[in-house]
Amino acid sequence: MAAAESGRVGIVLVSHSKEVADSVARLAAGLAGVADAPVAGAGGGPDGGLGTSSELITDAAHRVDGGAGVAVLVDLGSAVLTVKSLLAEGDELPEPARLVDAPLVEGAVAAVVTAAGGADLDAVAAAAGEAYDYRKL
Repeated sequence: MAAAESGRVGIVLVSHSKEVADSVARLAAGLAGVADAPVAGAGGGPDGGLGTSSELITDAAHRVDGGAGVAVLVDLGSAVLTVKSLLAEGDELPEPARLVDAPLVEGAVAAVVTAAGGADLDAVAAAAGEAYDYRKL
């Protein structure tokens, strides 16, 4: 999605698998009911295999940046390290950008729904993090 100047928080979903990241992004956008939901997957390594890629994450963050910040959700440990490294560099990701501690699927849905409604980065991060409390039984 091209989020330029939408005023909404963008969401980047980082997974070790391109298919997982892209599928979760489609699921979250579909459940949010917003055709131009500010979400993008950044999955897999630079060669298309499993892994994470700073370049793919950076590109996705700039695509969904609507001027209100970018929330980044991740799947596993090395994805966390990659995003933390990008945040530490300070000039790779749009400002403000934040790594959000949330489950990837449930957190993505909550984040996209909240962002699509126009909430700020703090509210989007909080909604995603609250997904840890969703009980299935």
